[in-house]
Amino acid sequence: MAQYTPDSEAAVEEIVRAARARSEPLEIAGGGGKLALGRPVQAAATLSLGKLAGITLYEPSELVIAARAGTPLAEIEARLKQQGQRLPFDPPRLHRLYGGDPDKASIGAVVACNLSGPRRVHAGAARDSLIGVRFVNGAGETVKSGGRVMKNVTGLDLVKLMSGAFGTLGVLTEVTFKALPAPETEATLVFEGLEDHQAVACLSAGLGSPWEVTGAAHLPAVAGAPARTLLRLEGFETQMAYRGKALGDALAGFGGCEILRGADSAARWAAIGELEPLAAHDDEAVWKISTTPDKAPEVAAAIRDATGARLYYDWGGGLIWGAVPAEGDAGGSAIRAALSDAGGHATCMRAPGEIRAAIAVFEPRPEPVMALTRKLKETFDPDRVLNPGRMYAGV
Repeated sequence: MAQYTPDSEAAVEEIVRAARARSEPLEIAGGGGKLALGRPVQAAATLSLGKLAGITLYEPSELVIAARAGTPLAEIEARLKQQGQRLPFDPPRLHRLYGGDPDKASIGAVVACNLSGPRRVHAGAARDSLIGVRFVNGAGETVKSGGRVMKNVTGLDLVKLMSGAFGTLGVLTEVTFKALPAPETEATLVFEGLEDHQAVACLSAGLGSPWEVTGAAHLPAVAGAPARTLLRLEGFETQMAYRGKALGDALAGFGGCEILRGADSAARWAAIGELEPLAAHDDEAVWKISTTPDKAPEVAAAIRDATGARLYYDWGGGLIWGAVPAEGDAGGSAIRAALSDAGGHATCMRAPGEIRAAIAVFEPRPEPVMALTRKLKETFDPDRVLNPGRMYAGV
């Protein structure tokens, strides 16, 4: 398969126009670490943005940073850290799922896949911090949307549309984010031995408290290790003892707790964001399952009974990560059956290519929504040059 590696937006335009003229589908890649996310693309060539890199704007006083799409996430985080700032949404690399070098994970892939870590429950998703994009559509034209401030009201909100489109509507060339000050430190309350229903109740109570919980996860018991329920606080060092004690007192009905501080707390949440508690084997498929927290324990129980899945909860119980045997439909029918009454949706985040080609990787949509999806594809990529079929067959 041919590989194109443009180093400028103009070069991206030229490559897309040439591919369109030849009816040559392109698979869009950043650092190349997430090509197994979504349906397999039957492409004639890969358009890799690894050379389209570099921070193009950083104004610490305005809390705004912009970078070309191929810029490593690690570079952006390091630059922000120098000024005591960070991206709000805790972006994961997901190298535990897909392999590759985590230091090469690109900011464009974060936007294209709308990737968000445990802090999403507090700070929102990647698209909520994204304030501007530049991209090349399927006709080889550059489109700019948004800007350098939060309140942009001119034209269509293509910024939000491009985040989570998986490169099917345009090749991202530059993205702009709002940043936030990084906290001085953090602390995590850890409760042991809670059953799933108790744990979700504990997480909900913590998130509903006035103590500004920024992470809420539950790791069920495995291989002799007790279940652990975790709630994170972030802020000034002088606040941690008071807020930690206050939150522990408010949740005293769930038992006593241990408190992890500083680097120990940060390491625990980094592991949760990178799916380390799932310990998914190479021969397992991984699913991302979203439902309401009050329904999550019964959904998880139904999935376990049907597939033998190993699971853990994030986002206060609103997100369930599950690993199941990568055979048949990789547990898709059982997972979606468990969601049919409770409500929610599921995405197959990892499975062999032949399985991803045969199943609905993303949640099936009603026909009116699919009609709109096809219309968007026709508008932005009329000849289906960019990542055709990545999200839905025939789109």
